Amino acid sequence: MSAFVCAVDVGTGSARAGILDRQGKLLARATHPILISRPKRDFAEHDSEDIWRAICAAVQEACRKAAIDARDVRGIGFDATCSLVVRDKEGAPLPLSPSNENCWDTIAWLDHRALAEADECTHSGHAVLDTAGGVMSPEMQVPKLMWLKRNLPHLWKNAGYFFDLTDFLSWKASGSPTRSQCTLACKWTYLAHGDGWRQDFFARMGVPDLIDRGRLLAHPSPPGGFVGTLLPEAAQALGLSAECRVGAGLIDAYAGMLGALAGLAQDGPERHAALIAGTSSCLMTISREPRRFPGVWGPYLGAVLPGWWVSEGGQSATGALLDHVIRWHGAGGEPDRAMHERIAGRIGELRAEEGNGFASRLHVLPDFHGNRSPLADPHALGVISGLALDSSFDSLCRLYWRTAIAIALGVRHILDAQREGGYPTDMLHVTGGHARNPLLMQLYADATGCIVVEPVVEDAMLLGTGMVAATAARLYPDLASAAAGMGQKGRELRPDPQKRPAFDRDYRIFLEMQRQRQALDRME
Repeated sequence: MSAFVCAVDVGTGSARAGILDRQGKLLARATHPILISRPKRDFAEHDSEDIWRAICAAVQEACRKAAIDARDVRGIGFDATCSLVVRDKEGAPLPLSPSNENCWDTIAWLDHRALAEADECTHSGHAVLDTAGGVMSPEMQVPKLMWLKRNLPHLWKNAGYFFDLTDFLSWKASGSPTRSQCTLACKWTYLAHGDGWRQDFFARMGVPDLIDRGRLLAHPSPPGGFVGTLLPEAAQALGLSAECRVGAGLIDAYAGMLGALAGLAQDGPERHAALIAGTSSCLMTISREPRRFPGVWGPYLGAVLPGWWVSEGGQSATGALLDHVIRWHGAGGEPDRAMHERIAGRIGELRAEEGNGFASRLHVLPDFHGNRSPLADPHALGVISGLALDSSFDSLCRLYWRTAIAIALGVRHILDAQREGGYPTDMLHVTGGHARNPLLMQLYADATGCIVVEPVVEDAMLLGTGMVAATAARLYPDLASAAAGMGQKGRELRPDPQKRPAFDRDYRIFLEMQRQRQALDRME
């Protein structure tokens, strides 16, 4: 009998499903959009039932495309953004917004409403901050839950479940309240390497009932651990067999890291970093020993593979920033694929005409949604230097180009911090939407000096989550074996050494602009 697995990846704007074979080959994939509401500045919300419907549609379509018998799908795994799902004591959605159009019961990962609460966590100086780069981000779950209790006390009173989106999906599929060690260690302050939950931290932050209120278990499951088979109603909605086994999942960036770095754990792992780049970007490294340094999240023990520590740097807005530049500029418009390709094509023409002088006096700090790493400053703002009285399409192309450079220099800044912490990274494995952007891919190589590895698989997140599903389905004895058996090698893109001096100059300016911004912020 044939054996396949289903992988589900939920991003900011869509749900994707893929059918993979035992060797990691992606037979078919399907995508379905999901809703997002932005009721106020810094607010972003999802409807978890809308997400589930999108997943079901995508899984059914992927199965049809793969032309397989649904009974041959032995396992399913989920990865998702680190969004917060709130349910009542019976497991029904609890609306977070006054709108009745949809049940916005999920605070999206990029929601920054809890900035003040995140600052309180940081000022506590508690030991849980040792795995958060010393600074609590408003993208973590504890600040968001603090905000909920303070601002929506009726909701807090009625709450019966708090889920990371990944864990909500495995619960929705199997009925099991088991949480993944990946989600709890990375976003909920669970100390997998020692004390587990620190109740004293929750009490100090005013949420002493967080664990009981949210039905958080004392011990999570390692990624790929079996949490149950599909509920009959879930199997019917997904178009799969009720015998399909569900695995404890991963945060989307961690699934991407597993898919990108699979099989490299024994090959000098500190040389390799995974850049999962789409709406935002995450820079992931893995090691046998814990390494802590400011401004980078982690290290987290067992967040992906047992016995391995993972560190995560990141940029809160990258693809989203390029989209913003297009919307914001007078010559822009809707930032669809055609517009991005049109801009990239014109940039190529202008660079050919103007050479190294193209937009050389225009400089950008890309922190329009704060600086996640390595400054760990969620209050940081973007900066543009060198604007002229030009609103033409070519001026949009110049600004887009320099914004793309700023994003690549931001990756270099994170890599420098990680190198100081003991990671001699010179191989950058890029996956996500940016991998389909030749302009960005070459910039990542030239601006960082790393060899960039382009994926040969269409979606490393689906591959990593497929490994989770294959482990849960007992196609492999453990996740490390699944990673070794299903991993795919990529193509290498080397930096152009002739461009290094220009990017070194840009990087010096980049760092100087950060210093000047900090000086301005200190002025009264």
